[in-house]
Amino acid sequence: MASAAEQLASNLNWGAIGKATELKQRLWFTLGALVVFRIGAYIPVPGVDPTALAEIFQQNAGGIAGLLDVFSGGSIGRMSILALSIMPYISASIIMQILTTVVPSLEQLKKEGEAGRKKINQYTRYGTVVLAAFQAWGIAVGLEGQVASAGPVVPDPGLFFRFVAVITLVGGTLFLMWLGEQITARGVGNGISLIIFAGIVAALPDALVQTLELGRTGALSALFIIALLIGVVVVVAVVVFVETAQRRIVVQYPKRQVGNRMYGGEASHLPLKVNTAGVIPPIFASSLLLFPATIASFQGNTAEAGWMQFIAGYLSHGQPLYLLLYVGLIVFFCFFYTTVVFNPVDTADNLKKNGGFVPGIRPGKNTAEYLEYILTRLTALGAIYLSLVCILPELLISRGGVPFYFGGTSLLIVVSVTLDTVTQVQSHLLAHQYEGLIKKARLRGKRR
Repeated sequence: MASAAEQLASNLNWGAIGKATELKQRLWFTLGALVVFRIGAYIPVPGVDPTALAEIFQQNAGGIAGLLDVFSGGSIGRMSILALSIMPYISASIIMQILTTVVPSLEQLKKEGEAGRKKINQYTRYGTVVLAAFQAWGIAVGLEGQVASAGPVVPDPGLFFRFVAVITLVGGTLFLMWLGEQITARGVGNGISLIIFAGIVAALPDALVQTLELGRTGALSALFIIALLIGVVVVVAVVVFVETAQRRIVVQYPKRQVGNRMYGGEASHLPLKVNTAGVIPPIFASSLLLFPATIASFQGNTAEAGWMQFIAGYLSHGQPLYLLLYVGLIVFFCFFYTTVVFNPVDTADNLKKNGGFVPGIRPGKNTAEYLEYILTRLTALGAIYLSLVCILPELLISRGGVPFYFGGTSLLIVVSVTLDTVTQVQSHLLAHQYEGLIKKARLRGKRR
């Protein structure tokens, strides 16, 4: 049955999308929701001077603000109502995932099925509100202290501006959270991931135009631009290959006799991804390393900020210390997050309860040790892969003078979301073809 499904999936006719009414509705809904997101990215927060803000942001674009501006589709640079984007929700989700492994009550709640999952999602929403409120208050206070050559960023600072800014920014995050859930339920793909994807892709045309303009003026050679485009294609191909790569561990189920019939005896497999941690390690590593530079840039050149300026100088893009710490943090978070999302002991216990076993390995403790051994080697390969993908753009930005921030994290998100969305579209087309086959079979049966 599985082989027949795979064969049918490989022979899918993408032109059948026009005949799949439900899939067309889902695609149009997804497109409309993303258009609404992009419109909201241009609605500014009340009380902010856009000219002064643009000048201040340009001075601090190399810090964490530049990284987050990529994920928000330029909303931070414009200080729109969606400036916080969906990042507080992602942070709250990651925190809840970690807590479910260390807090016994949450771990038990996770095992309660659908009811437990709904409660955890509710706690995640509460955490999103708290994180978004703290971040919004910090942004409001930080903006009040910024003064550009065109004047202060906030002409009328005070408690009223802070209140309006917090309500507006938190409301924007909650709206995106709701919009992402609607895309997941009524559209195609993961809504939260697609929102981040749309924000990143929206900045690509301007970045490409800037690169070509530098080539026209002679700032970048034509050979360098061609090599850059070829390199992007090669890196994308490597990312697609690794993100879809799996180590399939054979799992055998014993035969059992019920009455006069024999059941079981099938051989299945347990897929382990090479990059189990996904894009979480680069996001965490980038955020931690960019905080000193961001704090130093906001403090200015005061005497009190001298030590922070010294640290920020060594932790700026392309510096050896920055690259070394970046790789170290990526490797650390790869192993840490993999242990959070995959537990070899629980997997081995579930296999043992269901009668499954790995050929040549005793069930229980030995199976858990074997899975941990395989997972450790795969995680090491995934950490090396993530480090190379993330270091290469940093070198291009600092050494090659590439005029836009499109780092390894952004590339990983774009490729991963594209693969996931294409897979879901294929699943809908496969279901549609199965429905057509079932209807034809019923009609033939009635005619007979």
